[in-house]
Amino acid sequence: MRRRMECRDEEWRQEWHKQWHARWNEKVQGKRRWRRSLRVRLVLMFVLLAMVMAVVFMGGMKRAFSTGWAEAARPMLTDYTDRLVADIGTPPDLARAQALVARLPITIRIVGPTVNWDSNPGGANSPGGWMHDRDDRPGGDKWFIRSTADGHRVIFGWSPKLWELAPRVIGWATLGVLLSCVLLAYAYVSRLLRPLIDIREGAQRFGRGEFSQPIPVRRNDDLGDLAQRVNTMADDIQAMLDAKRGLLLALSHELRSPLTRARLNAELLPATPEGQAEREALLRDLNEMRDLISDLLESERLASPHVALQREPVDLAVLIRETVAEMPGAQQVHLDLADGLPPHAVDRMRIRLLVRNLLDNALRYSNDAPRPPCVSLRAVLDGKQQGVEIEVRDHGPGVDDAQLERLTEPFYRTDGARARATGGVGLGMYLCRLIAEAHGGELMVRNASPGLQIIVRLV
Repeated sequence: MRRRMECRDEEWRQEWHKQWHARWNEKVQGKRRWRRSLRVRLVLMFVLLAMVMAVVFMGGMKRAFSTGWAEAARPMLTDYTDRLVADIGTPPDLARAQALVARLPITIRIVGPTVNWDSNPGGANSPGGWMHDRDDRPGGDKWFIRSTADGHRVIFGWSPKLWELAPRVIGWATLGVLLSCVLLAYAYVSRLLRPLIDIREGAQRFGRGEFSQPIPVRRNDDLGDLAQRVNTMADDIQAMLDAKRGLLLALSHELRSPLTRARLNAELLPATPEGQAEREALLRDLNEMRDLISDLLESERLASPHVALQREPVDLAVLIRETVAEMPGAQQVHLDLADGLPPHAVDRMRIRLLVRNLLDNALRYSNDAPRPPCVSLRAVLDGKQQGVEIEVRDHGPGVDDAQLERLTEPFYRTDGARARATGGVGLGMYLCRLIAEAHGGELMVRNASPGLQIIVRLV
C-alpha cells in the first residue's frame, strides 16, 4: 500500500509538471501570436508613419519660423522691449515693473547698482525663466536684454502661467487626437483583414472535418476570390472523404463475404478424428483473418482526422464490467472501479473495443504471472476539465524500456517474452491509441515492475 501511494504521488508530481509546462508553452505561444499579428504590425506602422510625419512637419515649421519669421519679427520685438524699458523708467520703478508683469504674460528681472528685483524668484529653473540662461552667452540673441542709462539691465522672459496652461491644454488635445487616430486605424485595419480571419477560422473548421459552414465571402476582391477557392477546395475534400468511406464499406463487405463462406464450409466439414486438427487450424486461421480485416478497417477509419464518433453518455464502470464478463478467461481479473462517476460522452462500441483489446493483451501475458490483471477506473482533473483514466495492468514479464515507445505502432512486435508465439499481429495497441486520440485523450504505456501498465486518459 505504501509503495502504491508513493507511485501515485510520483504520478501526481509528473502530471503537475506537465500541466505547468503546457500552460507556460500556451503563454509563450500567445505572445508569439501577438508579435506575428499582421493587424498589430499594420497599426504600429501607421502610428510610426504618423509620428515621423509629425516630427518632420514640426521640424520644418520650426526651422522656417526660426529663420525667416524670426528675422522679420525681431525689429518689432526690439522696439517693443525698448518701450517697456522706457515705461519702467530710470532708475527702474518697481511699481511700474510690477504693473507690467500683472498686465502682460512676461517676467522681468532688474540687475543693477541700486535695484535688484526679479518677478520670477525661481529664475532659470522655473517655467518661463529659461531666458536667464542666455544672459551671458557669447554671441547669443540678446533682444530681450536692455540696459538703462544709470547702468541697470532689464531682462525679459515669459510668464510661468503661460507655460503652465498652454502646454497642458495642447498636450492633452494632441494625445486625444493621437489616440483617436490609432483607434480609427485599428478599426480600419480590422475591417480590412476580416476576410483573412474568416479564412483562418474556416481552415481550422475544415481541418477538424466540419464542412457544413463555408467561409463567408464578404467582398468582391482578391480576398473574396481566395475565400471562394478555399470553399471549393473544402467541397472537393469532403467529396473525396465520402468516396473513401464508401470504398471502406464496400471493401469490408467484399472481404467479409468470402471469409464468412469459407468459415461456414469449414464448419460443415465432417468432424472425423483424422481431420479434426486440420479443421480447427483452418477455423483458427479464418477467425484470425476476420479479426485482422476488422482491425485494419477500424484503424483506417480512426486514423483519419475526420473520424465521426457516435458519442453518448456512458457509465464507464458498467461498460467495463460488461466487457470483462463477456471475455473468456477474465473471471479472475481484479476490478478497481471508482463509484459515483458521472456518465462520460464516448463512443460506446469503440471504448468497449479498447477495453477488450487491452484486457486481452494483459491476459495473454499473465499465464505464468503471480497475480491476475487489474482494471482500474478513476477520475482525474486535466486543467479545468474533469476527465477519467482507465488503467489496465498485468504482472507478466514486461517490456524493455527501449521498446515502450514503439508498442503503439502498427504491426510492431517486441522481442523476448512478448513474442509472436503469444498470438496477435500487432494491431491491438495501435488501435487502442487511435481510439483514445479520436476521443481527444491519450494512451500511455509504462513498465510497472513487474508487468506492463497501460493508462488511457479521456477528457
